[in-house]
Amino acid sequence: MAERSIRTEWPTLAVLAGTYALWAVATVWIGPLWLAIPLAGIAAALQSSLTHEMLHGHPTRTPWINGALVYPALSLFIPYLRFRDTHLAHHDDERLTDPYDDPETNFMDPAVWAGLSPPVRLLMRVNNTLAGRMVLGPIIGQILFMRSDLRAVFGGDRRVLAGWLLHIPAVALVVWWATSVGQMPWWAYLLQAWLALGLLKIRTYLEHRAHEDTPCRTVVIESRGPLSFLFLNNNFHIVHHSHPGAQWWLMPRLYFADREGYLERNGGYVYRSYVEVFRRYFLHAKDPVPHPLWSDRA
Repeated sequence: MAERSIRTEWPTLAVLAGTYALWAVATVWIGPLWLAIPLAGIAAALQSSLTHEMLHGHPTRTPWINGALVYPALSLFIPYLRFRDTHLAHHDDERLTDPYDDPETNFMDPAVWAGLSPPVRLLMRVNNTLAGRMVLGPIIGQILFMRSDLRAVFGGDRRVLAGWLLHIPAVALVVWWATSVGQMPWWAYLLQAWLALGLLKIRTYLEHRAHEDTPCRTVVIESRGPLSFLFLNNNFHIVHHSHPGAQWWLMPRLYFADREGYLERNGGYVYRSYVEVFRRYFLHAKDPVPHPLWSDRA
């Protein structure tokens, strides 16, 4: 893996500059909203991918500088500090897919699932298709995320409270831009944020599966196309979990240098492309909502 330096971190800084430039043009440009909204949403999704790089220690060794670089809340709804804390907790691989201890899992405790009403179960089943995850997932995920955080705040968790308080000025920056510089109406800002989160759901949809063997829970999608760039190669997810400090542009190189080794490690949990993912799961759920192995692990 490359050592951190200006030479190895310039791709991240270049993408960061391009992301803010794209978002600024999309939000200021007095053009058709049908084009400006998607461009702004793509930029906001790319900023989220950059946020992932920042919390893993790029492009500097100083956490507060990295956080400041992605501080404006382009996607509006996810506080940086909360994303940082929950994602780093997610990297406890022994707990991947755990309905309680993995903050990024979509599996439920079967006992909780059994207690849900039929309409809610139907909604969650739809959410387990790729189409449902992209359309409904941003709303369902935000509700569940905020409900959990509210419980933590009322339970006295100051760290969670601090994450949301620090989020207020991050949103205020976007509101200031919208009211003082930008040309988008408020509903378009909300729509671009929803689009950004929906795009990110493509990446997270099948990153992890239920499996007894911990390394076999983590996927690789052998794509080098536009979505791979949007996700900054995090589709090579087994590589990321194996080397969480590696720069994003190194992921394909590391993977293809030892493809057989990674596939042996993750039990062959691989897809050739996002085309394959869409074809198989756009209207069909990949996994059940209740964790299929939870009774054995609980």
